[in-house]
Amino acid sequence: MTTLDLTDVFKLPAVERLRIASAIWDSVASEPTQITLTAAQAKELDARYADYLAHPAEGLAWSEVKSNIFHSK
Repeated sequence: MTTLDLTDVFKLPAVERLRIASAIWDSVASEPTQITLTAAQAKELDARYADYLAHPAEGLAWSEVKSNIFHSK
């Protein structure tokens, strides 16, 4: 396995750093059982889910949120 110095990675063009970041993210996402939540994270997710169940009409669809983000610039 090749060892990379992060300072070398940070010198790469932004497009290449994004490609590397995406590849790393995909490799992490492919092993979800390797990632564990802290007690605080689990508690927060449970609270958010309970709030959603209590008030399902208050949220926005992801497509709306994304559209709002991209059109707010």
